[in-house]
Amino acid sequence: MNYLFKSLNDGTRRKILEMLKEGDMNAGEIAERFDISNPSISHHLDILKRADLIYGEKKGQFIIYSLNTTIFEDLINWFLTFKK
Repeated sequence: MNYLFKSLNDGTRRKILEMLKEGDMNAGEIAERFDISNPSISHHLDILKRADLIYGEKKGQFIIYSLNTTIFEDLINWFLTFKK
């Protein structure tokens, strides 16, 4: 859970999640919307994958990234345990 929160602590990663909320994308499509290097985008995608916030599926020569909505549901349910 700590890694999950740590991964959400970065504005670039939160923006990537917002973009994937609109639909699945490959790394190149994601990188087009940022003014940072492709290796930096790959690093952010790797962190999001390790936190289980996204997953990638290889299609041809591209990896298509998608949100892992299950982890968001788990996170919401965890937050709700604090509600009285």
